[in-house]
Amino acid sequence: MEYLDFELPIKELEDQLQKCMVIGEESDVDVTETCQQIEKKLGETRKDIYKNLTAWQRVQLSRHPNRPYTMDYINAICGDTFLELHGDRNVKDDKAMIGGLGKIGDQSYMFVGQQKGYNTKTRQYRNFGMANPEGYRKALRLMKSAEKFGIPVVCFIDTPGAYPGIEAEERGQGEAIARNILEMTRLKVPIIVVIIGEGASGGALGIGVGDKVLMLENTWYSVISPESCSSILWRSWEYKEQAAEALKLTATDMKKQKLVDEIVREPLGGAHTNRDKTFETVKNKISTHFEELQKLSPKELVKTRMEKYAEMGVFND
Repeated sequence: MEYLDFELPIKELEDQLQKCMVIGEESDVDVTETCQQIEKKLGETRKDIYKNLTAWQRVQLSRHPNRPYTMDYINAICGDTFLELHGDRNVKDDKAMIGGLGKIGDQSYMFVGQQKGYNTKTRQYRNFGMANPEGYRKALRLMKSAEKFGIPVVCFIDTPGAYPGIEAEERGQGEAIARNILEMTRLKVPIIVVIIGEGASGGALGIGVGDKVLMLENTWYSVISPESCSSILWRSWEYKEQAAEALKLTATDMKKQKLVDEIVREPLGGAHTNRDKTFETVKNKISTHFEELQKLSPKELVKTRMEKYAEMGVFND
């Protein structure tokens, strides 16, 4: 297990507990009471730390190296039923954007999402979860196929942003994202969006328009990352914590602004501390929301979705 800087008090207590248990196993000393005291303190420390997280700490948790990625969710939710589909039928198959058909129970879904890597080699292979235009065009191709066959769409968002390279701009990065946003607003099948990690800028919006947008507790969703915001406003990354607070990018902030529909609770310590529980929770949320959305006709779906997004940012004096 890797620990973030603010989690170090937990690491120290866990190390103490481990040493205490080793002493008990290797000697005749009864350490039961001492271990219980350490466990009690460990539980209290966990609660104190995770119930008072700052915006920047949640950003750090969303990037935790042990945090499950899109393929982890899909494999856990769909099992052997997932069939990955490739290519945008134009340029190439973007490895940062994955998609395909899978089942939850007897219901088929079209899954789309950004995929990050687990180590240096796979991070390069997946381009750090930053999709090129062909990635967004592949996503749109899959969503239009789902619409053709009446299959609901599930999007998993986890990206530091769309790839900003010159070659991506030459192939129409902005147009690809804008086209996806337009087409998703009028797609005639239910769309459920789940933010499972980082939700940065247009890279997230390119697959982020949905009838229901769910946000895991320790994720963020913003037009810009705290580091980039800090470098623009203060000409330095040192103010990233202040930027994170100012951007109002946490799940609580997003829900308060009515930009997302629901916050999905994570196990204490983050999604990576109990993956199975997280997968089960997300799976149940997808099924629950689909049951509600399937009651609407295609015309009602599109109308409700467009009204939802048209009302964002509207306020009364």
